Amino acid sequence: MNTTIEATVIRGTDPAVLARIGDPGCAAAIWTRGRDAGIGAWLDGLAAAFLPRTRTVLRPGDVGAAVLAACDAALTPQPVYCRALADQLQDLAGGFAAAMRARWLRLRLDVVDSDGCRRFHRDVVRARLLCTLRGSGTEFGIAADGADPERVDRLATGDVGVFRGTLWPGAALPLVHRSPPIAGRGETRLLLVLDPLDDPEDD
Repeated sequence: MNTTIEATVIRGTDPAVLARIGDPGCAAAIWTRGRDAGIGAWLDGLAAAFLPRTRTVLRPGDVGAAVLAACDAALTPQPVYCRALADQLQDLAGGFAAAMRARWLRLRLDVVDSDGCRRFHRDVVRARLLCTLRGSGTEFGIAADGADPERVDRLATGDVGVFRGTLWPGAALPLVHRSPPIAGRGETRLLLVLDPLDDPEDD
C-alpha cells in the first residue's frame, strides 16, 4: 500500500489506510480514492431537490438499503445509478465499521448549499468519516492554541477521510476541519457522514 505521512495525517491509495486512524499520533486517515466518473457525472447533473438525503442510526449492513430509500424519497432519477451509489456507500460503511469495531452507525447524507459549518472544529464523537460525493471537499489543517490553521488542505471530491473526534481516548491532537465556505457560489454539496456507535441509544 502506498502511503505518506504529513504531520498527523496519513494518506493512502488503498482503503485499508482508514484503519490507520488508530496509529499513535494519527489525527486523520485519508483514502485518496477519487470519484467514480459515472456516478460523479450523474450526481453533478441532478437538481438539488433530487439529491438523496437522510439521517438515521442503523446496523452497518443496512446502509445500502437506507441510501436506496433516500433516493426513493427524493424521487432521484436513474435507478441504476441509485443502486451503484448504494452499493458503493455500503462497501464504505462496512469497511469503516470494521475498522472502528462499531456495531451501529449514524448515517447522514446532507445536501449543503450554505456556510452552516464553516468554523474549524473537532467533532464530539470518537471518530467521523467524511466523504463529499458532490461539490467541494472538507477542509482541514493543524491548528495551534485554538487559532485557525495557517495551512489549509482540502479533501478531493470522492476522497474519504476519517477524523478523530473529541471522544477519542487520550490527548487531543491539533487537527481541525470544516465545511468549505460556499455561500453565494451557487454550489450544492452532497456530503456523506458516518459516526461509529456502540449502542443506538448513544445517538
